[in-house]
Amino acid sequence: QVQLVESGGGLVQPGGSLRLSCAASGFTIRNYAMTWYRQAPGAERELVAAITSPGGSTRYADSVQGRFTISRDNAKNTVYLQINSLKPGDTAVYYCNAADYYSGSYYPIKTWGQGTQVTVSS
Repeated sequence: QVQLVESGGGLVQPGGSLRLSCAASGFTIRNYAMTWYRQAPGAERELVAAITSPGGSTRYADSVQGRFTISRDNAKNTVYLQINSLKPGDTAVYYCNAADYYSGSYYPIKTWGQGTQVTVSS
């Protein structure tokens, strides 16, 4: 059974940091590009970071470039998102997913997990 379990979110002050984790089961992340998305209240889910496999090339949304870092540990079947210099606009539920890549875009392909809430507030 495919499962994605995100964790590591929380309430943090502006300028703070968090490290999100995504533990995958039922499939091997080594075989896929992996992605992080976020969804703020009233907004559509947006891609914030992606990492290819093999190779580990990364891609970020302009709004998070330089502050977010995606990484993967294939041995642990886990993907991470290091989030620094958090802003109130980063408040959202964060999700991970495996993805296909074609025509310059990533397309999520697994059932979404429950996500992890990140709230940035003073």
